[in-house]
Amino acid sequence: MLSELETFSTIALYSAMIVYSIALVFYAVDLANRSGDAAAAAREAAPAAAAAGGGVGTLTRARAATSAVKQPRSRALRIGFSLTVLGFALHLAATVLRGIGAGRVPWANMYEFALTATCAIMLIFLLVQFFVDLRFLGTLVTGMAVLFLGVTKVNFYVAIVPLQPALDSYWLVIHILVAVLAVAFLTLSFGLSVLQLMQARRDAKIAAGEPGGLRFLSTMPSAVRLEDLSYRLAIIGFVFWTFTLIAGSIWAEAAWSRYWGWDTKEVWTFVIWVLYAGFIHARATRGWRGTRSAWLSIIAYAAVIFNFTIVNVFFKGLHAYSGL
Repeated sequence: MLSELETFSTIALYSAMIVYSIALVFYAVDLANRSGDAAAAAREAAPAAAAAGGGVGTLTRARAATSAVKQPRSRALRIGFSLTVLGFALHLAATVLRGIGAGRVPWANMYEFALTATCAIMLIFLLVQFFVDLRFLGTLVTGMAVLFLGVTKVNFYVAIVPLQPALDSYWLVIHILVAVLAVAFLTLSFGLSVLQLMQARRDAKIAAGEPGGLRFLSTMPSAVRLEDLSYRLAIIGFVFWTFTLIAGSIWAEAAWSRYWGWDTKEVWTFVIWVLYAGFIHARATRGWRGTRSAWLSIIAYAAVIFNFTIVNVFFKGLHAYSGL
């Protein structure tokens, strides 16, 4: 029975990766279509700009006008999002089957944590759509999911094993639950910050009277809007990360009789907290906006990835037995 559940979990995981990959293709097609539509809009705006005098200021305003065009959701985008929902259902099935087979929550090692964390990222990505349309991040989100799942499946897969005594605590469940939710929100914030930098560069080129570069950016929200969304998602992620630190300390006291021991994993968890606290503080009270704010967000997320990859693999410590 155990081997059958693990087999079904693996089949569901591979199926989810295939569906995510196909969704990635449709998201990429949508971006290509956006580029074509933006180019057509720019060609239509050029004669009007020339008739109005053809000055640099006029041409700049004409290029900027194309960025304000609201495009309906393309067929490729709708298909990509539908496939993402299907991929998430298969992904969730793989995670649940792994948990049922293990008789516990599936995050006791690197493979299980990656399985659960990427599932949380996809869940938050889907739920956020009820509040704000972030489907334009589909290429990034599905691409990261396929990459993370593929790497962990190939390099860190382990058969189901009994839970170690140190991990048998409900505080661990709380600790990891809030951690994966934090990573999910911070991943979306990171994607928005990357787009913000690209959009800001495009705006600077247009202001200088130069070609704007990647045309699909003209169909995306403005740099200011992207920064605002990134900041809001980072705040939510930061709150969850704060609870990650608190629950982790309580669990550490129960497992190792101390709240804090300067373990490598503990240190990096705190470093991430400091980086995001600095990002939020700098933007809210010091006026760090625009490019500086986006780079600080990206650096903080890079620390998250470093924590769950390099630290887990190459640094020894009390957390070395798992992906925590």
